Amino acid sequence: MRALRVIGLHEDGKSIVCEDPASRTRFLLPADERLRAAARGDITRLGQIEIELESQMRPREIQARIRAGESVEQVAGGAGISEQRVERYAYPVLLERSRTAELAQSAHPVREDGPDVQTLGEVVAYGFGVRGHDYSQATWDSWKGDDGRWVVVLRWKAGRSDNRAHWAFSPGAHGGTVTALDENAEVLLDPNAYRAPRTVRAIEPARETEFQPTLDSVVPERAELPAAEPDPDDDTREIPRVPADPEEDVAEEPRPKAKKNHPIVPSWEDVLLGVRSQRG
Repeated sequence: MRALRVIGLHEDGKSIVCEDPASRTRFLLPADERLRAAARGDITRLGQIEIELESQMRPREIQARIRAGESVEQVAGGAGISEQRVERYAYPVLLERSRTAELAQSAHPVREDGPDVQTLGEVVAYGFGVRGHDYSQATWDSWKGDDGRWVVVLRWKAGRSDNRAHWAFSPGAHGGTVTALDENAEVLLDPNAYRAPRTVRAIEPARETEFQPTLDSVVPERAELPAAEPDPDDDTREIPRVPADPEEDVAEEPRPKAKKNHPIVPSWEDVLLGVRSQRG
């Protein structure tokens, strides 16, 4: 038994805050008559309070609350009595709940055209297999509602989510029937409601690539064009000159061009004789 230390009074003024020195976990302790009697060391008063509480929660009421779906811990905490006392009367009812959940798995789901040939357990097991869930980890339970009908619940975990599906169970011939009470129950009963997720291919981000020239993309600096063949009917083509003398086939030196718009300077002899130059 771990020892707790008192931290102080809760903000509601009706509970005391305690703390575990080792784990630093805090607890809330109701400041009721039993706590005050225990603080005073009044053993007689504690025994009397226990008798009063037990007399308020009769065995039939304990069983009714267990049959309605409450756990032993919930009944004991709500009534303020020990779990050992609740277990004494809850055990046969817990067996009844477990047996009812087992029978419901052999019942037939109700369809639009009547009860299914398969049982609830068979249909749910197939649905779990299609979805890739572990059916062996699912748990069945049942309880009796206020209307007197049994409700069957299936609990399972998928990833980080806790899931539940509920059916109304009506015992009868050939195992009885079950009817879906929520969306999860309807989906598990419909084999076509599940579609396998499509594989999504990751899109790689666009990367800047260096331009790689190809033979078609390279533009030559100087294109060598083939020489055009002469047209035999073209009269404007140039006729090559055939020299009569082989020595005559020498390129003539180009004559220097006279400068335009410059006056001709007369020679010294023309100036002395007074003769006008006839050049130019």
